[in-house]
Amino acid sequence: MKVLKSLVKLLFHRVVIVGVAILLQAAYFIILLSKFQEFFAFSYGILMLLSVAVVLHLINDRSNPAYKLAWIIPILTFPIFGGLFYVMFGHSHLSKRQKNEMREIGQQIFAVMPDRTPNLDRLKEENPVAGLQAQYIYRFAHAPLCRNTSTEYLPLGEIKFQRMKEELQKAQHYIFLEYFIIEEGKMWNEILEILREKAAAGVDVRVIYDDIGSMMTLPYGYDRKLESMGIKCCVFNPLVPILSTRFNNRDHRKICVIDGWVGFTGGINLADEYINAVVKHGHWKDTAILLKGEAVWNLTVMFLSLWSFLRHTQDHYESFRPHVHQPEPIVSQGYVQPFGDIPLDNEAVGETVYLNLINKAQRYVHITSPYLIIDNEMVTALSNAAKSGVDVRIITPHIADKFYVHAVTRAYYETLLEAGVRIFEYTPGFIHAKTFVVDDEYAVVGTINLDYRSLYLHFECGCWMYQTPSVLQVRDDFLLTQGKSQEITLATARNINWLQRLGRSILRAFAPLM
Repeated sequence: MKVLKSLVKLLFHRVVIVGVAILLQAAYFIILLSKFQEFFAFSYGILMLLSVAVVLHLINDRSNPAYKLAWIIPILTFPIFGGLFYVMFGHSHLSKRQKNEMREIGQQIFAVMPDRTPNLDRLKEENPVAGLQAQYIYRFAHAPLCRNTSTEYLPLGEIKFQRMKEELQKAQHYIFLEYFIIEEGKMWNEILEILREKAAAGVDVRVIYDDIGSMMTLPYGYDRKLESMGIKCCVFNPLVPILSTRFNNRDHRKICVIDGWVGFTGGINLADEYINAVVKHGHWKDTAILLKGEAVWNLTVMFLSLWSFLRHTQDHYESFRPHVHQPEPIVSQGYVQPFGDIPLDNEAVGETVYLNLINKAQRYVHITSPYLIIDNEMVTALSNAAKSGVDVRIITPHIADKFYVHAVTRAYYETLLEAGVRIFEYTPGFIHAKTFVVDDEYAVVGTINLDYRSLYLHFECGCWMYQTPSVLQVRDDFLLTQGKSQEITLATARNINWLQRLGRSILRAFAPLM
């Protein structure tokens, strides 16, 4: 009886219902095209011409070359259907109303961001190379370069969880949470209890979670449950049973803002595996950064801008500024620049930030990432840095969360190892941290993976730091993690059978569509 109940529950789960509906639509679409071809002889020629036109469009398009290739191969393999499938599902679609809303929100963000050009000018005088990197982030992510901000690097999910609870308990005015995954369990339940108490006490509590990210971890309509507790809630890009690629654009950010002057970001979602309360793929290694001071405004604006888009409302931004509720000024070392990246502006901010760090490195680049599914630009940058004598090291998981993604990650090892890049796999389990540390001067801690989804399709965020105490903490944590990891040699990378090599090659070709 228990097995039967579980089976019935699975069959009627929203994921199954939506998946079956989408598959039926795809099948119907293919059958319809086949019938269309039978009745109209000229349709074959029209569809072929359409496929040729789509291929020519892709060749001249500004999108990533690997993404183009991943589409061109199936289009040329199935020329009758391929072009039409790309026209219908090959890129994200925004309605005219949505585009206008996003444009207006972008203008509002620019208007409310403070003038931090003195910080940029000062950094350029201290270090022109660092100044140019910060200037790029300011220009294309509308994220000011900040000082007067303390940073605390949090090397494990358990530490972030404890620090987050401590800061949430102190909230007096507002709490903003934006997370890709929320799951009922120890971590979320303890946080939720604090949120419920704070909302009852009059604190403005708001939550955004991604629908696909939380689809297997939260019941349908969970936002209404939170609203009944006095917690305002928005679900990002709700999944509906319609065949469309607009669901590729997910909210992968992890943001917590408390009273405008305390903020968290990093790789850690609100689920129990992130604090090792449950074991999914061995020990879960993840990281976060805690900010206090003026740089938290960048995170606040990221949250409020998306909230305005989802809720179709406008907030008075001035009341949320850091200095409004900050008890006393914060003076700290270095520069801090939290930034966001969105998939709708044709500017791959996250990837460019990473490339700038790699290309300007003089001594070392140390990277942790759960995925290593990178385009030619990133492969070239990492390889050239290593060939030039820069100590390039990357730590990836040893235990995979998705076997096919891990296979693609390993498909890049041989090329990078041949160039002199050192690669390590975190043998205790799964490393979900997304960190860069360079030359004891720069670090980035955030949500941006080294894969196509993070770099091109998702809403992401990160924190760029220059000469803050946390930079050396990120370095030390990398070295500690490396000590628990197995180095992959070129011989090991090459020691695979022909079937594995073939499978990895195929997966690598279609990696941008995964």
